[in-house]
Amino acid sequence: MKIGVDVGGTKVRVGLVSDDGKIIDKKTAPCPSASPKQEVVDFIAGMVEEFYSDKIESIGIGVPAIVDESGVIRECVNIPSWDFVDIRSDFEHRFGVPVNVRNDCNCYALGVKSSHARTYDNIVCITLGTGVGSGIIIDGKLYQGEKSCAGEIGEVLYKDRNYEFYCSSNFFISKGSTGKDAADAAGQDDPAALTLWEEFGRNIGDLISLVTLCYSPEAIFIGGSISAAFSYFEQSMREKLKNFPYKSVIDTLDIRAVDDPDMLLLGAAY
Repeated sequence: MKIGVDVGGTKVRVGLVSDDGKIIDKKTAPCPSASPKQEVVDFIAGMVEEFYSDKIESIGIGVPAIVDESGVIRECVNIPSWDFVDIRSDFEHRFGVPVNVRNDCNCYALGVKSSHARTYDNIVCITLGTGVGSGIIIDGKLYQGEKSCAGEIGEVLYKDRNYEFYCSSNFFISKGSTGKDAADAAGQDDPAALTLWEEFGRNIGDLISLVTLCYSPEAIFIGGSISAAFSYFEQSMREKLKNFPYKSVIDTLDIRAVDDPDMLLLGAAY
């Protein structure tokens, strides 16, 4: 068995995962992200200890950060104190099993590949939430680039800012709303909310065009908290994609939402 850990700025999720990729048990707790770095590490270790036994073979950790080849966390988003954290060595010393650390979007991509995308060798997984990120699978293998920086598509310039602004919760905040409120209102057929989602969908269409031109994957999977509202922006997204310059490429591209936070846990354990 394995343990998967999903570290976020607001919460930490830990899951016990069987060898055949099933989550046996899991727990979620608020992340003490404002605490000193070691206190955050100790808190996560305490959650892992609840699932640890001599049957555990390895521990995988997904973090919203740049992670170097030795597993050291650098420039972590939403956890200010985590500017240089060697959680891998810390956990290997504590638990005596191999520990691997990956960017959270990369973990999500591994989770999707192991479950929803088994028949595909080349996929891109886009996460839409507080920010925008992606995980890339090429020839069946995770592509991370130097210091796991590949796939940081949110930082690409778009309109007067970047995709991080126009394709995340920031977009809704700039309009005086939130993603959740906009989804709730759209569920009540509120015209203003539906119009807002249409604009958002066009932005996502541009983002998918960018990703397709760069990687030309077989499929693109959309995750993150905003993916739960896929039905509200899918139509305008696909309408925008009709402008893609290579019709034969975009017509065969499988685009779908996978609104399942367990994908990250599975990917981390994987």
